Amino acid sequence: MKIFIDTANLDEIRKANEWGIIDGVTTNPTLVAKENKDFKEIVREIIRIVDGPISVEVISTDVEGMIKEAVEMSEWSQNIVVKIPMIPEGLKAVKILNGRNVKTNITLIFSVNQALLAAKAGATYVSPFIGRLDDIGHDGMQIVRDMVNVFKLYNFKTEIIVASIRHPLHVIEAAKAGAHVATIPFNVIEKMFAHPLTDIGLERFLSDWGKVPNR
Repeated sequence: MKIFIDTANLDEIRKANEWGIIDGVTTNPTLVAKENKDFKEIVREIIRIVDGPISVEVISTDVEGMIKEAVEMSEWSQNIVVKIPMIPEGLKAVKILNGRNVKTNITLIFSVNQALLAAKAGATYVSPFIGRLDDIGHDGMQIVRDMVNVFKLYNFKTEIIVASIRHPLHVIEAAKAGAHVATIPFNVIEKMFAHPLTDIGLERFLSDWGKVPNR
């Protein structure tokens, strides 16, 4: 399973990239707005840091507007993946963009039906938002499991990006489900490092090493 970092914060992206675990980046308008910087400059800097898929989202909700934005953003780098909302106009845009070799990521997916339609339209990726499903009492990870099964059954090339991840258990379940990608917030990635036995073991090793004579 590939790991993307879900952020527009350049410091977080640099640090995670230095750890050697990041395969790509996903952003959205909410994450970009938090940085209070020029959108294009943020994306250009991300391109310089990470050599992998970088998802950036359109703002338009009509076909013409989405295509115009998507084509422009795709010219920034061959690694750009354009996020398109899961609406009928969005799928129209995906079909056209697919014909122009513009990679797409259908966002705001909350059901297998939506993922199926997006895959049929030719999306490069689909992004089920599992945390938001959990928030309203649904089992977000079951949606992912079902998507994986359906995509395998019909040999869809579209990859599943598990999004809206809230904690490390979501990452484990995404991997067990066979998802292609998990896009993870920086604070959750940090939590994935942690285990009390690791801390205890390291402290013990260092303490014991301090007792070794003439080291």
